[in-house]
Amino acid sequence: MNASVERVREALTELIKAALISDDSLSLTCREAGRTKLAALAADPPDPATLRMDGAWTLAIHDAEAPDLAPLEGQVNLTLPRACPFTLEEIVAPGFDVDRAVDHIRKIASTG
Repeated sequence: MNASVERVREALTELIKAALISDDSLSLTCREAGRTKLAALAADPPDPATLRMDGAWTLAIHDAEAPDLAPLEGQVNLTLPRACPFTLEEIVAPGFDVDRAVDHIRKIASTG
């Protein structure tokens, strides 16, 4: 796997975990980790030609659905869409709102 996909995957994983984890303090920890990873992406954005957002999203869902996290994930049904709800341009843009993104993931996960 290339480094660009891995970096985006890690950031998206934190957003998904923050959306799915019921415990507010653990969700906040994931949000903060997501902010840190997104800031690193914004500081050194990947080349869009080296990355497929839907692929990074799919890998991030797999990471977030790890069996050891399942007992913590009570916010929504795990029915996440196959297509990434964000573009690379959105997640590296100044002012990307992590809290709004987490809420969006909760909504799309609960509705499929």
